[in-house]
Amino acid sequence: MDFLMFDFLEGEILLIDKPLEWTSFQVVNKVRHEIKNKLGIKKIKVGHAGTLDPLATGLLILCTGKKTKTIDQIQQLTKEYTGEIQLGATTPSFDLETGIDKNYSIEHLTESEITLAATKLTGKLSQVPPSFSAKKINGQRAYDAARRGEFLKLAPKEIEVYSFQIDCNALPQVKFKIECSKGTYIRALARDLGVETNSGGHLTALRRTKIGRYQVEDALTINQICTLIQDN
Repeated sequence: MDFLMFDFLEGEILLIDKPLEWTSFQVVNKVRHEIKNKLGIKKIKVGHAGTLDPLATGLLILCTGKKTKTIDQIQQLTKEYTGEIQLGATTPSFDLETGIDKNYSIEHLTESEITLAATKLTGKLSQVPPSFSAKKINGQRAYDAARRGEFLKLAPKEIEVYSFQIDCNALPQVKFKIECSKGTYIRALARDLGVETNSGGHLTALRRTKIGRYQVEDALTINQICTLIQDN
């Protein structure tokens, strides 16, 4: 990214390395606030091209001004993620947002069995989204209901997993790299890997590394992007 000449109103595509525990909305708000202060304006369009959960890190693409029209196009691009799944236990949220609700034996697990399960979860799939997701049912977010103990029935969604590579050298932790389509919930793949291996599973770490040709290696931290906006 060449930030020597910003033109936020005409439009910029900004690559952010989202920190842990920030929501995607918080990142957008922070960058919008910095741009408005810099330009001395009251309004500017800023949006992101694909949500990252608070417990995930990595590539978050922000678009400003007229470039917000490209958000839909960017969202259609293939995503790449790395992270870790813990087998032998489940959580209601399929990640670390909630505590373990059930433990399973992992004595039967072998690398070949886990590899076979990952293979079964590759290709075109009908995936049920997590109850702790932003999906709306009858006007309410699924995660709002789930946090009240009300688990809404979510319809399966067609997705595609192009590759699901695993590393079983530290069981019950399984490291992975996944390439997938828009709309894929990696937390749900962690759940499904646990189901396929009859061992339960939940996501313990997640990092988005690519969106199409955009790479996290080219992204800036929140502090770096704010400094560049102020110095532009």
